[in-house]
Amino acid sequence: MAPGGPSWFSRNWSTPYRDLSHPASFGEALIYGDHQDNTLAQFKTCQETGPVVASALLADGHLGYAMPIGGVIAYDGAISPSGVGFDIGCGVRAESTPLAYGDIRADLPMLADRIYSEVAFGLGRRAATRVAHEVMDDPLWDVVDSEVRGLRDLAANQLGTVGSGNHYVDIVVESDEVGAFDDASPVWIVTHFGSRGLGHKIATRYLDLAGGRDGMMVPPAIITEGTPLFDAYLPAMELAGNYARAGRLSVVRQVREILGAGPTSGAVVENHHNFAWKENDAWVVRKGATPAHDGQQGYVGGSMCDLGAIVVGAGATETVSSTVHGAGRVMGRAQAIGKVDRKTGEVKRAGLVSPEMMEGAIANFGTVLRGGGVDESPFVYRPLSGVIAAMGDTVRVSQWLRPIMVCMAGKDVRDPYKD
Repeated sequence: MAPGGPSWFSRNWSTPYRDLSHPASFGEALIYGDHQDNTLAQFKTCQETGPVVASALLADGHLGYAMPIGGVIAYDGAISPSGVGFDIGCGVRAESTPLAYGDIRADLPMLADRIYSEVAFGLGRRAATRVAHEVMDDPLWDVVDSEVRGLRDLAANQLGTVGSGNHYVDIVVESDEVGAFDDASPVWIVTHFGSRGLGHKIATRYLDLAGGRDGMMVPPAIITEGTPLFDAYLPAMELAGNYARAGRLSVVRQVREILGAGPTSGAVVENHHNFAWKENDAWVVRKGATPAHDGQQGYVGGSMCDLGAIVVGAGATETVSSTVHGAGRVMGRAQAIGKVDRKTGEVKRAGLVSPEMMEGAIANFGTVLRGGGVDESPFVYRPLSGVIAAMGDTVRVSQWLRPIMVCMAGKDVRDPYKD
C-alpha cells in the first residue's frame, strides 16, 4: 500500500495549496534574469496565444518546445499541452535520511557503483524486474481513452526508471551557502525525472489532436475547457503526473535500501515542475517552473558541481506563485558535445566542452560521478545562487544542499523519452 492508502488516487495535483486572487489581479508579466533573444521571442508568442490572464518568465529560462523552459502561463478556461510538455509531471523528490556524511564517506565509490548498476537508467527494464506500485491500478486508467490505456504495459516496464538527459539520482549533504559541510552533515537523497514514455506518448497524441505545430518557434497548442479534447487530456495528464510521482518514490526507496537508510521517516520535498494546476479561476501551466505558493517548499537543483537548495515560496502574484526549477542551461547539448560521426568516430565539429574540462571540474568540486556526459557538465549551466538571487524576495532558501554523488545515464545511452 502506498503512503496515504486510497488518497494516493485523489487528484490533489490540480488543487492549489491556497486560494489565489482572481487572475486579473496577477498584474503585468514579469521577466526575471537575463535571456537570449529567441527565448524572449518565444515567451512573447506564448503571451499572445490563447486566453492568457497572467505570465512570467523565470530566471532559469531558456528555449523549449513552443514554450520556454522557466515559463509560466495562466489561462482562462484552457490548458496548453505544449506548455505542460512531453515529460508530463517531470519533477524532483528530495528525502532526508538518518545518515550523516561521516557514515557513508568511506563507502561513497562503492555506493555509487551500486546505485548506478541497480537503479535503471535509460529506456526500461525487463518484465521480470518490474517495480510494483499501486499507480498501475490507478482508477484513472479506466477513465483515459483507449489509446492511453494501451500504454499500460509500456508504463509498467518503465516505472521507476530514471531515463537520461538531465535526469539523475543525487546524494547530497546539508551545507552552508558556500558549500561547507562536515562529517555530521545530514544526508539527503534527490531524484529528478518524470513520466517517461507514458507522458511522452500522451503529449504526442494530444498535441497532434490539438493541431500543435512542429518546431520550437511556433505558437503553443491550446485546448479549451469544456471540450471533449480537454475532458480527455486532463485525466491523461493527471495519470502521467501520478505515474511520475510513483516512479520517483520507487527510486528513492531503492536508493534508501542501498544506503542502509531505512524507510522514509524524515522530511520529504516533492514537486512537479511540468504540469498544469487549476488555481482558483485559472489553469496555471508551469514548464520547468516550481510551484511556490506562500510557505510551499520546493527543491531546486544546480549542476553536478554546484549547490542545490530547498526553497520556500512567498506566493508572489507577479511570478504566478512560481519559482525556478534549476540553474538553467546556457549551452545546448550539440554545442557542448560537438558533432561526431557515429559510425566512424570522426570528429566533424569540436564541442565547447572537452572531457578533460569536465573531469577537472568534477575533481576540483569533489563529486563522485557515475554516468553523465559533457552536455550535462557544470559548464552548460548557470550558477544556481545567481539564478535564485535574480528571483528577489519571491522565494527564499531554507537549506543549501551540496552534491557528493551524482548518478546519471551514460553518455552513450539512447533514450527517446529523455526530455
